[in-house]
This record gives sequence, C-alpha cells and structure tokens, in this order.
Amino acid sequence: MGTRELKHLLHKGEETHRATFLELFFDLVLVFALNRITTRAVGDFAADPGTLGVIFSDVGKTLVLLLALWAIWHVTAWTTSRYNPRHEAIQLVVIVRLLAAMVMGVAIPGAFTDRGLAFAAAYVTAQVFHPLVLAIMLRGSERQNLKLRMLITFSATGILWIVGALVPPGWGRGALWALALGIEFGAARFGWPVPGLGRSPLWKWEIQGEHLAERYQSFFLIALGESVLVIGLTYSDNSFSAGRTIAFAAALATTVLIWRIYFYRAGQVLPEAVSKSKQPARLGRSTADSHMIMLAGIVTTSIGYELTIDHPYGEVPPPWLAVVLGGPALFMVGRSRLEYEVFGRVSRARIVVLVVLVALFPLLMPTRPLVGLVAAALVLGGAAVADWRRARGAPPEPAKPGK
Repeated sequence: MGTRELKHLLHKGEETHRATFLELFFDLVLVFALNRITTRAVGDFAADPGTLGVIFSDVGKTLVLLLALWAIWHVTAWTTSRYNPRHEAIQLVVIVRLLAAMVMGVAIPGAFTDRGLAFAAAYVTAQVFHPLVLAIMLRGSERQNLKLRMLITFSATGILWIVGALVPPGWGRGALWALALGIEFGAARFGWPVPGLGRSPLWKWEIQGEHLAERYQSFFLIALGESVLVIGLTYSDNSFSAGRTIAFAAALATTVLIWRIYFYRAGQVLPEAVSKSKQPARLGRSTADSHMIMLAGIVTTSIGYELTIDHPYGEVPPPWLAVVLGGPALFMVGRSRLEYEVFGRVSRARIVVLVVLVALFPLLMPTRPLVGLVAAALVLGGAAVADWRRARGAPPEPAKPGK
C-alpha cells in the first residue's frame, strides 16, 4: 500500500474526531440486540425462579450472548478509532458488522436452541471480514501483520463457534462458545499472538483517543436507551395499577440516577483523560473493561425492571432480588473502576453504595420485589447527592489519568 493511500486510510485529526452517522446508525442496531438479550433473560428467570442450577445455566448463557455482542461493538469502535471512519473500506466493514449484529439480535431468543447457526454464522462473518478487508488494504504496511494475526485468530475460533452451533442444544454449545470468547479476549489482551508472527504490544497501537472515548460514552447511552425501552414496553403492556406505577417510577428514577452518576464526572471527562494519557491505547483498553462491567450491570438492572414491573407484589425468589440489587451494584463496580482510571482515586460514596446494596440482600428477602427496586433507587440517589455535595462550590475536577 502506498504512503498516500495509507494516509487516507488513517485518521485525519479533528476531521474524524466525532462519530460518523454510520457509527450512530450501528449503535441503533445494538439497542435492539441488547433488548433481545434482556427479554430472553427475563423469560429464563420467570420460568425457573427458584432452581439454582437452572439459574446459573441461564446466567452463563446470557453472559455469553452479551460478551459476543460487546465484542462486535468493541472491535468496531477500535477500528473506527484507529482508521478513518469515512474511508470506503472502513464504512464497508462497519456496514457488514451492522448487518451481522442485526442477525445476531434476531437469533438471540433461540441462540441456544434452533437459531444457533444463524447467531454463530453472523458473529464469525463479522469478526473474520473485518481483519480480512484491512489486511488487504494494508498490504505492504507494517500494520498488516496485526490484521493477519487477528484474521488467523478469528478463523480458528470461528470453527469453535460453528461447531458449537451444530452440536445438539445443551451445555456443549455454551462451553464451546465460551471457550471461543475466552481465546478471543485473551488474544486481544496479549497483542494477538500467533506462532511465527509474534504479537503486537499495545503501546505500539496508534488510536484517536478522543474518538474512542466518545464511542464508549455512546455505548453507555445505548445501554440506558435499552433500559428505557424495557421500562416503557413492560409498563404499557398491562394495567396501570398502583404497584406497577410505583415500579415504573422507581425504574425511571434508577435509570436517570445511573446516567447522572456515570457522567458526573468521570464519564463526562473521559475524552480529556484519554487525550492526557501517556498511553492512550492502554487506557482505552482498561476503560473498555470498565464499560463492559457497567454494561453487564445495566442489562442486569433492566432484567430487574421487567420482573418487578410485571410482579411488584409477588414472591421474591433469591435470584430475582439478586438481579434487582446486583445490577446497580455491578454498575457501581464498573463506575468505580472508571473513576480510578480517570482521576486516580475512588470516592467514598462508591464504596458505601456497594456495601449497602450487599447488606440489603438478606434484609429484603421477606419483602416484595417492589421494595427492592425502590431501595436500590434510594441508595443510588444517596450517591448522586454525595457527588453533588462534594462538587458544590468547587471548580470542576480535571482528569488525572494514571496510565
């Protein structure tokens, strides 16, 4: 590849700082796919609310589907942060991944039964097509080696995905898909090592850090958008009874508080933190893990919303209460991690919230689901108030990344 063509393929500074309309379009597909994961998980929880073994199996399946969806979005975000998202080849990659995510979303309800092949084929197509196109575009460049290693890795794990889809529904499919994800995430963390080709140290990766940080912010809003969709659809599907109305209001309040806690202030200055970092790629990878944890927390919280709005005064099986309280707790773990990455410290309010949410679990077992949802909203409200009091009258805290 000539120097001129390579320069056109790479980022062009401020011109490609913001997300393109195609990337935002891709995000809309993710809202649908995330909603399918939530709906499927709610069905599993409602079907066997007290069977511990079944619950663990259902949680594992949900996690596999969620991580696969995250992998599709995450690789896309890194691609458009390393290369010009307005280049025709990059747009083609994004479109293929968009279509694959849509097929995966359609297949999610039956991914572990009769639609496994559609889900796996869409995932493998997206993951193999991306490095294949870029390896061709980057021929003759030093960057081509990374794409070749990614292509080899995804081709190898693709076999596990397809074989998993072809085996009879059961634990074998989940095990093969989980193994494939483990290999892929491990390879990404260690520079995509391949025998004979070596690996690519993360510190060598050049990225448009502010673009990547903005994509993480967008994905957080995607997850919240899916929560709003769950709240609205669940509440509008049945009667507007007093219990369901209170649950609806508590769910909305919780979603607003999660938004407030994220963006004030670590999420708001994330682009600044990445731009100040000595190793933007390393900080970008670390904050990716934090957002993945927060995503899992928000999806878990959405499951709790639907269960509680539909059954505000029902019995409280332990798995249901674990979802209602565990979702906000998991979000707070990821948010605390992000705070440390952006500011180099974790506020006391984050630790208090985690301790209180864990302590509430045994206390709320004799109550009803609605009580747990309202309690979680009040705890998050306390964290938001603590943030407001700490910042009142003080200048905005600047980002101080440690990486």
